[in-house]
Parts: sequence; C-alpha cells; structure tokens
Amino acid sequence: MNAAALANYRDALDYLFARTTGGFKFGLERTIALLEDLGNPHRAYPSLHVAGTNGKGSSVATMSALLAARSLRVATYTSPHLVDFRERMIVAGMPIPAGDVADFVAKYTPHVEEIGASFFEATTAMAFDYFARARCDVAIIETGLGGRLDSTNVLLPLVAGVTSIGLDHTEYLGDTLEQIAGEKAGIFKAERPAVIGEREPCIRDLLADRARAAGATPVRVVDDEITIDRVEVHDGGTTVDLCWRGDRATLTTPLTGAHQAANLAFSLVMLDAAGPPYATTLTEAAASLSRVQIPGRFQHTGQFIFDVAHNPGGAEVLVQTVTAVSPPTPIAVVLCVLRDKDWRAMMRILSAVATRFFVTMAPTAPASRAWDLDEAAAYAQSLGIPVEREPDFAAALDRARSEARTVLVTGSFHTVGDAMSLLQVSPLSG
Repeated sequence: MNAAALANYRDALDYLFARTTGGFKFGLERTIALLEDLGNPHRAYPSLHVAGTNGKGSSVATMSALLAARSLRVATYTSPHLVDFRERMIVAGMPIPAGDVADFVAKYTPHVEEIGASFFEATTAMAFDYFARARCDVAIIETGLGGRLDSTNVLLPLVAGVTSIGLDHTEYLGDTLEQIAGEKAGIFKAERPAVIGEREPCIRDLLADRARAAGATPVRVVDDEITIDRVEVHDGGTTVDLCWRGDRATLTTPLTGAHQAANLAFSLVMLDAAGPPYATTLTEAAASLSRVQIPGRFQHTGQFIFDVAHNPGGAEVLVQTVTAVSPPTPIAVVLCVLRDKDWRAMMRILSAVATRFFVTMAPTAPASRAWDLDEAAAYAQSLGIPVEREPDFAAALDRARSEARTVLVTGSFHTVGDAMSLLQVSPLSG
C-alpha cells in the first residue's frame, strides 16, 4: 500500500472510530436507510446469520472453511477485529482492500452523518456492500451485540442460529440468561430454519419456543441431532467422535478446546439447514476441517497463548483448555479486562491456572471502559495469587515472558490484538 493510500485508509478509520463515542445505538432504521442508499446489496447473495454469547467466531470460521472446500466464494463479517479493521470483512480468505474502506467513507460520509449512523451501522453497510461488489456466493454474518435490534438483523437469511447463551453485555441485553436469550432469539425469521446450539436444557427450550413463536421452521436443536461421543483436546486442535443420522466419524478441528466439539456440531447443522448447496456430510467435513483458522482462540504461538475470553464463560472454557493441554509452567497471565465486564469472576476462574498475574492496560482499550489496576491487583492478592501491577502493556508482556515459561494473554479483544501487534503476530496469516 503506497503512502497516499495508507493515509486515506487511516483517515477513514479515524472517521469511523470517532462514531463509537456515542455508545451503542439499537434499532434497524438507520441501517435500513444506509442500505437503501446502497441499493440493498445484502439481498444480492444468500446469507447465514449467527448470534450467541460465545462460540460465534469459531462457528463462523468452521462454516467458512467447509463452504470454501465446496469451491464457494465465502464472505464473513465478524467483530471486533484484533489488529486490523479489515479483518472484519473477508471474502475468499482475503480482507477488504484498504482502498475500498477509504472510498466507502469518502462517498457515504454525508448520509452517515445525516442519519446519525453509528460505527457499527456504517461498518455493517460497508460490509454488505463490499460482499455484493466482490460477488460472494454466500455470506456468513455474525451479530455485533444481541440480535433483535442488532444492525445485522436486516437480513432474511437462509438460516439463523444461536450458539450459546451467557451473561455478557448485561447493561444492554438484560441481567438474566432468559432475557439475553430473548434478545439473541430476535434473529429467528418466519419460514426460515432456526438452529439452536445452546446445551443447557432450560435456555435451549426457551430459544426453541422463541423460534417457533417467530414462525421459524424447522426448529433444529443440535443436541437432539448430533451425539458427541468422545472429545480429545491437544495442543494442535480437538479430535471428536460424532454420530449423526446413522453415520459415525472421527473429526479433528485445528481449534483447541472441548467446547469446539459443540461449535463443530452447531456448524454442521447450520450448513445442513441452509440447504443442499451448503450441506456437508461428516466424511466431507473430516477432509476439510484442516482449513479452519481463527486468530485469538487458544492460539499457541511459541511461548504465548492468545485467547480473547472476555467474560466468565469464556474464562471457564479457557481454563479447561489450558488444563487439558498442560503447557509448560509456570504460567503468567497478562490480563486486561474492560471494567464493565465481570472481571472479578474472570480472575477467580483464571487463578486456577495462573502462577502469577500481570494486570495491565491494553493501549487500544477505550478510556471510558478502563479498569482500575489498583483494584484489580488488590483483588488478585485477596485470591492468594502473586500479582504485578504494570500499566505499561509492552513492559507487562516483557516481564511475563522473562518470568514464566508460558504467557497467557487474555481478557478482551483489545488485550489480544494489542499483544499480537506488539509481538508482530498477524491475525491474517496462516
């Protein structure tokens, strides 16, 4: 990228990120207005829509790899990014060109400002427009926050699915699992299949009821269809025995963690529900899963393990995976959590594998959501875990690397993304 193009791209990002200062905006009217101005590009290609507290990213990556193995030109829209904004919009394995980002912002700034569109609304419109211009065969779209009022919910997808429900974004979605499930279930559409990956029976049944109430058909519950017989977690991924429709197969995904078995099962049912052009058998999946890649999900690179766990559910899964893989000890945890998350619960959970905490501040973490390092350090001490308070993020990484054999970097997308950037680990490589 030449200097002028890079400058234009950076100016465009500065403009977009300035639109995050007003907080979240719920409702679909601004996204609809932007897309109408663009000629409704989201209607130009079939889509699959995914919501859920945890597991969205892994499921999107798995479905993308399985569809690409069928020679389809696959687009994915995910958030947030780790290092580069362009990670959010991928077509055929390549990120949106920087020039396209700059051109979109230059062309549509007046309309974005006129209707008061938020960062995510403008970004969603950009993604849907780019996917149409890039002539994708199918797009896999992840919700940003919730579902019912998320700007991606303008879609009429081939299938809509909810991976799992946990307590996260409670200030926006409600403070009970039932309330959060109700918001996520808002993506289910009349006369379109609904897929439910949640494994807890009460919440699973609630999601199924909401899907039926929305007129979704058929309503497919993953646990009712696929039996997970054996899960083996290793540093290079996860091996699982699945039984589905009388077939049995052993599959290995490069994604590490026992939870990846459920994400894989969810992905298979989603593709099956989307119809014959997308459905993948167990045998076909077994041959294609090696293509799956997603950065920041138990990504073991040298001495470092990067994981974007940013809520207690994610932290529990991370601890289970660390325990299963058993990396070299001592393990230093470099931790930065946004203050509106349940960071105390996360620290309690992570203390099971942490030899020492380094509580720090990720450079890109929003100042308005920055946690209190003194408070975090005091809480770690109360747990009986040695802790170092190190505000300088680079210094925290360096000290952890020098004092431990394994460094676990976690707490938020900002934490992992900033560490990857400093350590020159590219999310787009591999």
